[in-house]
Amino acid sequence: MSRIVQYNRYGGPEVLDIVEVDEPHASVGMVRVAVRAAGLNNFDAKARRSPSVLPNRTLPSGQGAEFAGVIDEVGEGVTTAMLGDEVLGWSNFSAQADFVVVPASQVTTKPPGLDWVTAGGLGLVGNTAERSTRAVAPQPGETVLVSAAAGGVGLFAAQLALADGATVIGTASEQNHTYLSSLGLIPVAYGPGLVDRLRVAAPEGIDAVIDNAGAETVDAAIELGVDPTRINSIVYFAGVAKYGISTVGGGGKTAENLGDLARLVAAGTVVMPIAATFPLSEVRAAYELLETRHLRGKVVLTLP
Repeated sequence: MSRIVQYNRYGGPEVLDIVEVDEPHASVGMVRVAVRAAGLNNFDAKARRSPSVLPNRTLPSGQGAEFAGVIDEVGEGVTTAMLGDEVLGWSNFSAQADFVVVPASQVTTKPPGLDWVTAGGLGLVGNTAERSTRAVAPQPGETVLVSAAAGGVGLFAAQLALADGATVIGTASEQNHTYLSSLGLIPVAYGPGLVDRLRVAAPEGIDAVIDNAGAETVDAAIELGVDPTRINSIVYFAGVAKYGISTVGGGGKTAENLGDLARLVAAGTVVMPIAATFPLSEVRAAYELLETRHLRGKVVLTLP
């Protein structure tokens, strides 16, 4: 038997249970990974709280889309992975478990210098940050606004924009300003008066926006004259019809791309702080913390 995080009704973290199921096994083209760490994401919580997020999804459902661990079964026909390989990868709402079975094309080698916890929280945020950043194509010398810049996706995206040579302004709660400054960002508090604070932070204007927070950021950007085609939001989908912004988020993942991101983090080019870790048995507490928001970095579950 093995454990998996599961819920049978929609709601908050209280609906989550640790369920014992028969061990899954790797079929043709698949690998089984003994999970060592699995990241939490806000989308997990949104999909669990309301059936409108994924209307075609049936219950019971698992949780989690990113993991790291050791391959302990290899299905017939797999030539890109071997028993004992240390990997990270992604799955479809099944990562928070003792074992996850995925196509071999959905895992990549974990760099030796990357710890398990960081590797386990990288898959979804790294992909989303990379795609949303490329959607606005930061250029050297430009000024880019990144909202929720202390969160998992925002922090990653902000560092990618910095690596592109842009000046980056990041909105965050004041408790995270010193940390953002240490990475080279210009921190700005969100909330009432945001437009005025952004004018002070960027007197020559803002060229592009990577939004991870919602309407407040996009409305402010439009008021400041940012071209809507250079605004991307992973949460404010109404902005497409209202302003003509883009909403490129996660998707189009490849093992090669994930491997590139993992090497950036392992080399220290991009920093991905861990806000907290919890054992799998404390998954409810982990999501309770995640759903308070305003965290710096990732919440990750660990498994023995």
